[in-house]
Amino acid sequence: MNKSIDKIIALAKSTLIIEADSIRNLQNYVNNDFVETVKIIGESKGRVVITGIGKSAIIAQKIVATMNSTGTPAIFMHAADAIHGDLGTIQQDDVVICISKSGNTPEIKVLVPLLKHGGNKLIALVGNTDSYLAIQADHILNCSVEKEACPNNLAPTSSTTAQVAMGDALAVCLLDYKGFSSKDFAKYHPGGALGKKLYLKVGDISGQNQKPTVTPDATIKSVILEISSKRLGATAVVENDNLVGVITDGDLRRMLEKSDSVASLKASDIMNRTPKQIDADELAVNAMQLLEKYNITQLIVTDKGKYHGFVHLHDLLKEGII
Repeated sequence: MNKSIDKIIALAKSTLIIEADSIRNLQNYVNNDFVETVKIIGESKGRVVITGIGKSAIIAQKIVATMNSTGTPAIFMHAADAIHGDLGTIQQDDVVICISKSGNTPEIKVLVPLLKHGGNKLIALVGNTDSYLAIQADHILNCSVEKEACPNNLAPTSSTTAQVAMGDALAVCLLDYKGFSSKDFAKYHPGGALGKKLYLKVGDISGQNQKPTVTPDATIKSVILEISSKRLGATAVVENDNLVGVITDGDLRRMLEKSDSVASLKASDIMNRTPKQIDADELAVNAMQLLEKYNITQLIVTDKGKYHGFVHLHDLLKEGII
């Protein structure tokens, strides 16, 4: 049994090492063809049409998804379907990327002349630079691998991993070439936790909370009632519409530890005069980073220097900002 376990672990590690080495070796193939491909696609008025067959078709769909999410319009076209009517997918200004390990499969040999006839730029993302596809292409993205991770050196493993990695490299370079920013990224990812990290503002959250407020001369009883009724674990201390401090549950506990009598104390006596603050226009993810940095559970939110409310750790967790 132990021998079987050891074999499984060894084979898994070997697979990861072989695939990692295959990806690492791709840096040797980033050349002028790669640069020209980035420029052609980056300056194109059309889309990127990515095609392939078998496992390469699945990789093509992944690269399409990555490009679309990073500002490069792309569409998938299955190589087999292309020769049965789907060639109409390709428009005049589109750039075509054809993915193939061998570059010599029958479907590819049929498809390539049809692609060339349309006059579109053809990029070969290929594992064999001497293949039919590579020879016919305008530019080559070399994805050659020394061997597959499969013990029989047959099942596409290292080769498909290399295709994905080269596609990612191309998408990232296009992102930079086009000046695609995090704000642009947010427009393409409005849903889920990722989207919220990119567009949700602190003010969007704090505006939904109550605004606990006391004056500097408020009694301790008033402070406690305000904190309890607003359920945020703290209250702002405000004078003439200006924030002058904050009192938290922790401040109240420390007050009781230090004072035998609290009847004469006022809010100004126990407040923190330098509370941690964040602007309402800041991203919510930045608020989470501040909470983690200072090991606290809430921040005072200001808007143009004026007290706006609170953002609490629970609010951020509820929104999926983690």
